[in-house]
Amino acid sequence: MKCFLGIDIGTTGTKALLLAETGGIVAQATSTYPLLTPKANWAEQNPEDWWQAAISSVRECLTRADRSFDANIEVQAIGLTGQMHSTVFLNSDGTVLRPAILWCDQRTASQCREIIDTVGFDQLILRTSNTALPGFTAPKILWLRENEPEIYDRDASILLAKDYIRYRLSGNFATDVSDASGTLLLDVAERRWAESIIEALNIPRTWLPDCFESTDITGYVTTEAAGKLGLPEGIPVVAGGGDQAAGAVGNGVVHTGSASCVLGTSGAVFWHSDAHIHDEHGRLHAFCHAVPGKWHLMGVTLAAGGSLRWFRDTLCQPEIDEAAKQGIDPYDVIIEQAFSVPPGSEGLLFLPYLAGERTPHTDANARGAFIGLSLRHNKAHMARAVIEGITMSLKDCFELGKELSINPNQVQISGGGARSSLWRQMIADTLGVEVVHTQVDEGPAYGAAILAAVGTGRFRSVEEACREMVTISEIHQPNPLNGEIYHNIYGLYKPLYGTLKEHFARSASGND
Repeated sequence: MKCFLGIDIGTTGTKALLLAETGGIVAQATSTYPLLTPKANWAEQNPEDWWQAAISSVRECLTRADRSFDANIEVQAIGLTGQMHSTVFLNSDGTVLRPAILWCDQRTASQCREIIDTVGFDQLILRTSNTALPGFTAPKILWLRENEPEIYDRDASILLAKDYIRYRLSGNFATDVSDASGTLLLDVAERRWAESIIEALNIPRTWLPDCFESTDITGYVTTEAAGKLGLPEGIPVVAGGGDQAAGAVGNGVVHTGSASCVLGTSGAVFWHSDAHIHDEHGRLHAFCHAVPGKWHLMGVTLAAGGSLRWFRDTLCQPEIDEAAKQGIDPYDVIIEQAFSVPPGSEGLLFLPYLAGERTPHTDANARGAFIGLSLRHNKAHMARAVIEGITMSLKDCFELGKELSINPNQVQISGGGARSSLWRQMIADTLGVEVVHTQVDEGPAYGAAILAAVGTGRFRSVEEACREMVTISEIHQPNPLNGEIYHNIYGLYKPLYGTLKEHFARSASGND
């Protein structure tokens, strides 16, 4: 059986997925690893953990495929995806110099200001289509130079998460334009490195890998990597894309009028665009799409599913125990309890800024908050408030798209939170647009496998591949009556950040 392998280097684990040439998932497997937080606002991981997890998940995926199918599995190509912005520093012989600094790391606020002061906000937007944000790669390079000069002096190259796995697979240094868009070093409109920005920031140009379109072949599996993975050597490795762009491919968001909403550890609202568009105020990300020659806009909630996971881990041990007895996911128990409470959680609101925030506030100091707690409220109210707060934050992103005259006729929803039909309907009601759920909800890994199929000629284009490989399983039409309720809740939610902004800043200053 001919298959395409997608590998997704996520924040909590690495997933391997085998996609049959004729369609359908053959097998998948995930291996997890820890998130390191050595200081407040820091988030790091060991790149070796990613590689070992890739080995483990690929081997397990192949084993499961062999068990399930009476056929020889032939991997035709590998597509890569993963967490964007997470930066690996390597010396001249390819040795990792320090733990990778992740997308959700907030240590670089001062470096972001330095970049804007050095380049100029308008020039930065003109050249990179984005403003400087703590999660991006460029400020991390400056942070390393200023805070760990002994490591900076030994550095010879930088790679993003999926691109480090590419290096371990093929021995090649390469990236793709969608992932490179989040470095703040790419000319997004021209789809090439922004030489003037790199020079202005005094970053060695030689540190940056070659940049490709997402369907380009960037190398081939080496003998050494093949032995570790249980694969033949010489398999093509396709460029792939950042997790949001690859996830959009996996959900068929590859044409005008299409958008997606991802409910993962972070949350994202993603719009496809045939032309290069950017927000002149820098509130939305403007990146290259994984579809060659196309672009996308994106707003990000840093702690979407991450907020619900915090709630589960901190307050829901009884629900975890009950789920174990029933053999179900603890989130199913928590969400069922949450939706036993009426919309609005009887006046309880939640700000999901547990990791700072990116869109629309761009504030590393922002923090989570329950507002309106009373003796009336119980854990179910709090659970619903968390879910509604995440949804309202996604609506913040959606409203910015409207300001740029982006009005999608349909939103594809994916990610762990999208497994709940109740939450999907809440999002349809809140955004006031048709929400669809695809038959295969494997997002980035599925999209990476599709990109591998296109890159090696199984399909003529990403669009053609999505027409054949992506199928809608459920449609949620917005309920106008519920929409009015959520509109009123949003009216209460929206001004809260502005009210608390100075408090957040003072609190952060007091913790320095």
